[in-house]
Amino acid sequence: MTAPEDGFNETIHAPNRLRICAALDAAEEIEFVTVREMLGVSPSVLSKHVTVLTDAGYVEQRRAVRDTRQRVWLRLTKDGRAAYRAHLAALRAIVNADLGEG
Repeated sequence: MTAPEDGFNETIHAPNRLRICAALDAAEEIEFVTVREMLGVSPSVLSKHVTVLTDAGYVEQRRAVRDTRQRVWLRLTKDGRAAYRAHLAALRAIVNADLGEG
């Protein structure tokens, strides 16, 4: 039997990183500036969170030129998507166990 917290991921759990993963799970990839606007954070704050997720192997960055400007696109890796979904399952299990529904 697994404990409710199995799959809980400290790296993803930070609020902004959780929101980044949630946004990226819903799309194939999203432009950096769009994620920044969604979160309402500065470019440096988003960059720090993306770096943590990238270093963990959860997010990949793709650079491309659009409208003559260099843009950065973000996407979840296969491992990132699996870790994010496992984290959500762990959160649900924790909540259900606390409610006596586990």
